[in-house]
Amino acid sequence: MGMLVNGLWQDIAYQTKRGEFVRNDSLFRDWVSADGSSGFRAEARRYHLYVSLACPWAHRTLILRALKGLGDAITVSIVDPYMGPEGWSFSERRGCTRDSVNATAFLRDVYLKAKSDYTGRVTVPVLWDRETGTIVSNESSEIIRMLNREFDAFASRELPDLYPEALQPQIERWNEIIYRTVNNGVYRAGFAAAQDKYEAAARELFATLDTIEEHLGQHRYLCGAVLSLADWRLFTTLVRFDTVYYVHFKCNLRRLVDYDKLWAYTRELYQFPGVAATVDLEQIKEHYYRSHPRINPTGLVPVGPALDFAAPHGRESSVQTGQ
Repeated sequence: MGMLVNGLWQDIAYQTKRGEFVRNDSLFRDWVSADGSSGFRAEARRYHLYVSLACPWAHRTLILRALKGLGDAITVSIVDPYMGPEGWSFSERRGCTRDSVNATAFLRDVYLKAKSDYTGRVTVPVLWDRETGTIVSNESSEIIRMLNREFDAFASRELPDLYPEALQPQIERWNEIIYRTVNNGVYRAGFAAAQDKYEAAARELFATLDTIEEHLGQHRYLCGAVLSLADWRLFTTLVRFDTVYYVHFKCNLRRLVDYDKLWAYTRELYQFPGVAATVDLEQIKEHYYRSHPRINPTGLVPVGPALDFAAPHGRESSVQTGQ
């Protein structure tokens, strides 16, 4: 795994602390605002997203873009699913694109255009500003909040606020738990370099999934009757769970399909208009099984599992909708 150090690409593995996987913080943290008070005004076709269809963090931004109908307002470049020694690259394979804004071969070159002496991981998503020629943000949790509200003037679909002020404390409580034990928890298990760190991460992961399963027996969504950003942050891990995390990251205590409520909940979210088109299981499998030779040295990509996300979910009548 590579990263940039003072603008130079170096082969440096993911960090671990006493055998526990450590995720690096995102370093570009500016903000697009509807009124421009942040220094970056929301405007149609000014901003460009660099994403991977395989990456759950980038997937969040594609889902918000689809739900809000921002396809015409915010353009997209999609990297190749295989992340090799040179990092994320652009290609014209199925489902991928060239870099239509900066004409780079590798995503790292986009980072270097923004900061020539950048030190850090080269990750997706990236929100690029054509006007100033720089990266606004590479923090997915903040980009989806921008897409949720700041670009409403250019949205072609009406969608209730997914981050309403009254529910923000509740949403953030879920986000904190889910980020550590589920979103990042699968990586903490998969990239652990010590047995005890792996087992701790795996057990925390399934303890949280068990808690959410029980919660969804009484509530339609994480925040009761209200669909929120917390649901979509959880979804991108769940939709990949049986395909990659169960096997590849050794998160095999239970499959997603073994959870009655969680599996139905995942199908319901998948069936929201526009969401299914953002899910590419073939690219997801190719990325994980081919890009991590330490975990899967043969690079073989499994043919399964067979999952029917389009099957009726039955959540309209079987779940209470109160908070």
